[in-house]
Amino acid sequence: MEELEVPTEHLHEKIHETAEESKEKWIMFVALSTAFIAVLAALAGLMGGHHSNEAMMDQIKSSDQWALYQAKGIKSEINASTAKIIAATTGKEVSGENKAKVARYDAEKDSIKHNATHFQQSSEEHLEKHVSFAKSVTIFQIAIAISAIAILTRRKILWIASIILAAGGTYFLVIGFL
Repeated sequence: MEELEVPTEHLHEKIHETAEESKEKWIMFVALSTAFIAVLAALAGLMGGHHSNEAMMDQIKSSDQWALYQAKGIKSEINASTAKIIAATTGKEVSGENKAKVARYDAEKDSIKHNATHFQQSSEEHLEKHVSFAKSVTIFQIAIAISAIAILTRRKILWIASIILAAGGTYFLVIGFL
């Protein structure tokens, strides 16, 4: 999975330039709040990428465990089938060693199944966190864009809208950390 990017650097520069040129004080607050929102977006992007990577790694570990589980099942079946063939062709009872191998493989499968299920659940949890952080990044990016529009059009209502959106992004950021 790809890391989340926050392509807002050019907006920051434009906002700061416009804020410096303007004599309106509220423009400076827009610039400062936008910079703060960008920091939150960067944090959310970093955490989203981390959880995306962890989800993928845990899914790979789960797949490996399920492959091992299948291999143990195949070995168990081969030993059991071999024992049946020997018993049918020779009329002799199967050795205790062969039965012990079958029992050992079956016992190992339980532990392997537990590990595979654990890694699957961990992957799903990381993926849920990734989705929360991705939502947060998206909302923060929209808030930054609306802040830029607020400065360019000199409309305070747009700045207020960007602050409200940033609060929504913060909500998903906090959810991602929980």
